[in-house]
Amino acid sequence: MQDAKGTPLSPMGPSLWGSSSMFSMGPSLWGSCSMFPMGPSLWGSCSMFSMCPSLWGSSSIEHYGSQSMGQLLHVLYVSQSMGQQLHVLYVSQSMGQLLHALYVSQSMGQQLHWGLWVPVYGAAAPLGSMGQVHFGRWLIEGSPAVVLLDVGATAWSLERWKGELWDSCSIGVPWYDREANDAVLFGFLVAWFLGEFAAQSEDPPFIVGHFHEWLSGLGLVLSRARRLPVATIFTTHATLLGRYLCAGSVDFYNNLHSFDVDKEAGERQIYHRYCLERAAAHCAHVLTTVSHVTAAEAEHLLKRKPDLVTPNGLNVRKFSAMHEFQNLHAQSKARVQEFVRGHFYGHLDFDLDKTLFFFIAGRYEFSNKGADVFLEALARLNYLLRVNGSEVTVVAFFIMPARTNNFNVESLKGQAVRKQLWDTANAVKEKFGKKLYESLLVGNLPDMNKMLDREDFTMMKRAIFATQRQSFPPVCTHNMLDDATDPILTTIRRIGLFNSSNDRVKIIFHPEFLSSTSPLLPVDYEEFVRGCHLGVFPSYYEPWGYTPAECTVMGIPSVSTNLSGFGCFMEEHIADPSAYGIYIVDRRFRAPEESCAQLTSFLYGFCQQSRRQRIVQRNRTERLSDLLDWKYLGRYYTFARRMALAKAFPENFTYEPPEAAAGFRYPRPASVPPSPSLSRLSSPRHSDEEDERYDEEEEAAKDRANIRRPPSPPGLPTRN
Repeated sequence: MQDAKGTPLSPMGPSLWGSSSMFSMGPSLWGSCSMFPMGPSLWGSCSMFSMCPSLWGSSSIEHYGSQSMGQLLHVLYVSQSMGQQLHVLYVSQSMGQLLHALYVSQSMGQQLHWGLWVPVYGAAAPLGSMGQVHFGRWLIEGSPAVVLLDVGATAWSLERWKGELWDSCSIGVPWYDREANDAVLFGFLVAWFLGEFAAQSEDPPFIVGHFHEWLSGLGLVLSRARRLPVATIFTTHATLLGRYLCAGSVDFYNNLHSFDVDKEAGERQIYHRYCLERAAAHCAHVLTTVSHVTAAEAEHLLKRKPDLVTPNGLNVRKFSAMHEFQNLHAQSKARVQEFVRGHFYGHLDFDLDKTLFFFIAGRYEFSNKGADVFLEALARLNYLLRVNGSEVTVVAFFIMPARTNNFNVESLKGQAVRKQLWDTANAVKEKFGKKLYESLLVGNLPDMNKMLDREDFTMMKRAIFATQRQSFPPVCTHNMLDDATDPILTTIRRIGLFNSSNDRVKIIFHPEFLSSTSPLLPVDYEEFVRGCHLGVFPSYYEPWGYTPAECTVMGIPSVSTNLSGFGCFMEEHIADPSAYGIYIVDRRFRAPEESCAQLTSFLYGFCQQSRRQRIVQRNRTERLSDLLDWKYLGRYYTFARRMALAKAFPENFTYEPPEAAAGFRYPRPASVPPSPSLSRLSSPRHSDEEDERYDEEEEAAKDRANIRRPPSPPGLPTRN
């Protein structure tokens, strides 16, 4: 067997692909072999050329490139696509965006033919002469094949490539912008790789390049400038200028049509980045974005209307048992309750069984993520719960990373006191149980006055005295470096929510991402979300919104807005979102005061629900997970690829757009009354009786019968 240049290939050792692997140049951490290993890799077992049989001529190749791993190693993913000679390139600026592209591919049942590594090897060989090139398997579900390019090894070409970029595209990149410099290196390497692959393919290839975000967009621009046979797609998940403008607290959406984009980008010293993004958007055969909100943003800021909206999805795992996710909620809630017991020691004057856990999480963008509106709504909710004599207590978590220097001593002490109390109770229980056992063993009823001795009472009194403290439980779990100017802490001081005994709303600001190894709150993010009752994300700028989507697939109700891609997507697909536990605040057509009042109404209504009503609502929320599965949302990427093929190769492909109304349409749940005012609490009836009959499976069956499902994706683009 020979490669594309006629070099004989010889097996070097066992392989996970089959009986052998080829081109093994030396040991690596990939497993059995790697291509051009110039150093160790952390990418798990792999091999490049298996001896397994393949169907030559009906193969295809998908490349996924990713600006990731500290802007050093960049990923290209290779797999078969749709049963004919079709090549698809995905280029992404981050692992998260690469993940969604990979799952789209896996959900379509694509497989890799080993013979396609031959042109890939031939294309990578010139790049390998300049630095590190690795082939292998990515250690995620599906184990996709990847090509890693080390941009650091080509840094000596940076100035030459910058000059070529200026000569061909009139885009200059300043020397001090390291991120943009890495984007230049990666873009030239991707274009070089595509050119080599196209040149060494035996038959004329049909390559589809899918580039995500401005960091990878230069590869698209160069592919078009060099007239490579590549059908290109550019996906912007949020425009670069839009992020900067909203970070400056401007009235973004009301002035979207009037921004002087060149002036705004120049004032923020990102004009070169903006030029790269805008060039990619205009050079692409197909421009897509993740939501209709971002589509309007791209139309005004990038000066091109997107061709398609490609929503973000998740890898949804369905449980075999109907209510298994409810059991997980109960287990995770118990973990969160243990933390709350320690945090509020000495002031635990509320019933945890009547306590609701709300949370907001994400990047620390105080206004963009809606933390300002959430805090104001919590202050109003606290007033409503107090004046109405409610027994419900709300603990609101803010999980947003900020600058800290260590854990708060009082927070750590609380968990230590809780553990000491637990150990004391167990010690007394063990002694009590032993005496009870010995009494019953001789046939006597125990004398309760003798079951506990003086030592036991002394231990318990010491434990009780240890729980006494004069100060309120801390609002923040860490020592903040900018305590005096921190937006969340400043707002908390203004609204007066200090975790006092009179407050029915308690606040815990955890300025670090969650980790199961934390000595304070040892749970990971997924477990924490499952243990909460409601996620609150009243964002002002949220192109998509993975946090409410993650809540949905875990059966946790959430609050979103009609300025987020997720909120707009749910409004489009669900007749009555609140009945399914998706509360959508209107921040687009209402004043901030009205939006805050609406959010307060949602939160107060949620607090009025009984335990049984919340269980019913979680069941309905979890049923929406099909909407967010890549098995459904992957079709939008399929449409984008086919449109790009038809535009790039009109002599070979034609494309018919899908129906405009295609998509799921969830009706109001069968047991909910038809009036929106009556369905606000999202329960079958206005009843707090726990024994009220409700058949979840029956309601789910009725809803499935009423759901209008989308048509199956059409076949491949028609070959002329």
